Amino acid sequence: MFKPILLTLALSGFVLSTNAQEKKPEASTKKIAVPVKKADSVPGAPKAYNEVITAKAKTSVGMINVHQIALKYFFEIPDTLLGRELLIVNRISKAASGTRPQMLGYAGDEIAENVVSFEKGPNDRIFLRLNSFNERSGDTTSNGLYKSVRNSNIQPIVASFSVKAYGQKGQIKSSVIDVTEYLNTENEVFFFSPGVKTALGIGGIQTDKSYIGSLSTYPKNVEIRTIRTYTKGPVAGQPTISTIPVTYELNSSMVLLPKIPMKARYADARVGFFAHGYTDFDGDPQGVRQSAVMVRWRMEPKTGDIEKYKRGKLVEPKKPIIYYIDPATPKKWVPYLIAGVNDWAKAFEQAGFKNAIKALPAPANDPNWSIDDATHNVIVYKPSSVANASGPNVHDPRSGEIIESHINWYHNIMQLVRNWYMIQAGAIDHKARKLKFDDELMGQLIRFVSSHEVGHTLGLLHNYGSSSTVPVEKLRDKAFVEKYGHTPSIMDYARFNYVAQPEDHITQKGIFPRIGEYDRWAIEFGYRWLPQFNSPDAEIPYMNKLIIDSLDKNKRLFFGSEGESLDPRSQSEDLGDDAVKASIYGIKNLQRIIPQLKDWTKEPNEGYENLKLMYDQAFRQYMLYTAHVLKTIGGEYHTNRSIEQNGNVFEPVSYKKQKEAMQFFNDYVFNIPEWMLKDQNDPLTRSNPGIYMEVAQNNALQRLQGSGILMEFIKNEEYSKGKTYTCSEFLEDLKKSIWTELYTGKSIDLNRRNLQKTYITNTINSFKATGEIVGKNSGNGVIYYINPDPTRNDVSSLVRAHLISLKEDIRKAIPSQKGMSLYHLEDAVKRIDDVLDPVK
Repeated sequence: MFKPILLTLALSGFVLSTNAQEKKPEASTKKIAVPVKKADSVPGAPKAYNEVITAKAKTSVGMINVHQIALKYFFEIPDTLLGRELLIVNRISKAASGTRPQMLGYAGDEIAENVVSFEKGPNDRIFLRLNSFNERSGDTTSNGLYKSVRNSNIQPIVASFSVKAYGQKGQIKSSVIDVTEYLNTENEVFFFSPGVKTALGIGGIQTDKSYIGSLSTYPKNVEIRTIRTYTKGPVAGQPTISTIPVTYELNSSMVLLPKIPMKARYADARVGFFAHGYTDFDGDPQGVRQSAVMVRWRMEPKTGDIEKYKRGKLVEPKKPIIYYIDPATPKKWVPYLIAGVNDWAKAFEQAGFKNAIKALPAPANDPNWSIDDATHNVIVYKPSSVANASGPNVHDPRSGEIIESHINWYHNIMQLVRNWYMIQAGAIDHKARKLKFDDELMGQLIRFVSSHEVGHTLGLLHNYGSSSTVPVEKLRDKAFVEKYGHTPSIMDYARFNYVAQPEDHITQKGIFPRIGEYDRWAIEFGYRWLPQFNSPDAEIPYMNKLIIDSLDKNKRLFFGSEGESLDPRSQSEDLGDDAVKASIYGIKNLQRIIPQLKDWTKEPNEGYENLKLMYDQAFRQYMLYTAHVLKTIGGEYHTNRSIEQNGNVFEPVSYKKQKEAMQFFNDYVFNIPEWMLKDQNDPLTRSNPGIYMEVAQNNALQRLQGSGILMEFIKNEEYSKGKTYTCSEFLEDLKKSIWTELYTGKSIDLNRRNLQKTYITNTINSFKATGEIVGKNSGNGVIYYINPDPTRNDVSSLVRAHLISLKEDIRKAIPSQKGMSLYHLEDAVKRIDDVLDPVK
């Protein structure tokens, strides 16, 4: 298993660490050597225990004993806890009222995450140290490297506390510190991170309106509840700043991390898991290695079942993964959210574990259960207009072990899935042909979203390449899709089977996404317990062979990263192995759906806002289809392989597929189909599909005429074997598609004139040195690509020759045109001349 990868790490629940830490930290009580005053000059020397923790104290016993005396709070920290890593997870318990950015600032949102440890300092002090894990060396025998790494990465002391008293129970000694002032002071350890404060527009704390609500302690965690009031700062998109403060109720969970971290497993680019990256000074004897460990739950058999597990018997794990449903969730949706979690149980059976995951309603009237507790996994209901859901996780940065997850389910996700389903499945499912879906249909849509987000909390990345393993015609095969689904992974953004046609008679079983072959295999890869290996490095040959053998047997296990800018297999919201065929089928269904939207969106006593909403959704779907095809042109397949695998890592898209894609753009984009323009400026909604057509055209041209794609054509022509779609042929095809009227003598209508002007502008820009990273909205997704400096490569040469050819073709066509068409062509010649001969 090769590890040169650092997967897309900035997704759900990823925390980037920054300093050194040995792989197996030991508890330490050794005092650090720093200059201090003499003991007799240090004020506030410790008192007798009973003088500090008096009879008036309200004491809670747990991992850290918590004492409250009036408005003061004391931690009694046992010596056994000194040097142990504690994960602090800060969340909003109750959100401030008023405007907030999308998907941020709601109850349940995580606002900061840190790993800390308490340690003894000189002169009766307890220090709080902030720990991070970006650079590591655990090999104490490697010629002093371990010591050097540690010496170069001293982790910061972020707080210092005077010991008020010492205690002892049996053989265990303890130190009592007053944490009141620290918890009443604004700090990044227990409250908002700077980035979240900025995003929410939070200013300075108003201490006279802030206080500690409660502290509760448990065997492995401490829960801190605070009420904090802040001045209001600027928020993006809001022109004015209110003088009214904002108040939040916050919850901080201090969770004890395992003394010995879980055995990590290295991430691999061929299987999509979130990963935690670090610089490994032990990984390469002649350098350093950028390593990444998978983010996953600890999954081990019960002690008495170990031999059964080794014999291949299904066994229950020591600790199953349990999700609770927020009590605020509307009751009728609870069974569907639970089902979305429980659907993953079968996947874990492939890894050898039964009953490994389940969901339950939140405990009722249990004072020890809190939705904010970082030892509980919760699907959090958020009464929000945000049309989304997300599945973050909190994990141990030392090993990647997931500690807990709070899945965010925003109320308005129901409108989003309703819109998707009506537009993508309305032609084949009569239940999608009304604005208010039946509870059963909406429930199943919620179940699908729940399963997808749970997948993220299990560590799985999006697999944008999964749907590309299914032949398009199989998506119309009722028996096939109802047995296997329309994509092998629910982690794909494949949504619904928009390829299926009405005559295929496919039911919801073949329309909905579901947990598939890839998902089950990925869970096996991440969660199969391998006690025969004592380290992640020892697992490498076994895991590499597992991947190779599995992919050789089943091509449906392919993983495609969402970060692939050139690979047409890895796309959001696409279906099938052929974007042209799939998009044509999708467009056929749009032709059936759009004329019916007036009837499908009728609501008594309502206007036409819903009709406009669904018109917009339909036209955006059209844009999405065009974006899927766009990635084929100048595209390149990227298949991660280890050296033990056959085949190329990079391979250009075939000549045939690229030519078919160019024909699609000629037929469906650059020459707008008549049916798309039939209802321009609809009198009920003023919806104008022409606007979406222009956006689709402009997006296509900006990508196709950018120096980045042109360089791909040139590179493939230079190095590829066999028939290649050359840059010259591509530019000629593009010219004939955009400038068809030059060769037919037809007049040029308004849309085509605007399209041709954009073409010239983009061509001229191909002479400019931008070197920019471009992101273009393609409907529901964004395509990213890079445009390097064209003046430093062959792009400018080819584009100059292309402009000369275009100018000659325009000159020949001018006599056949009149009116605006004539003026337009004369203007085009002048624009080209200004570039080719600016002095003239």
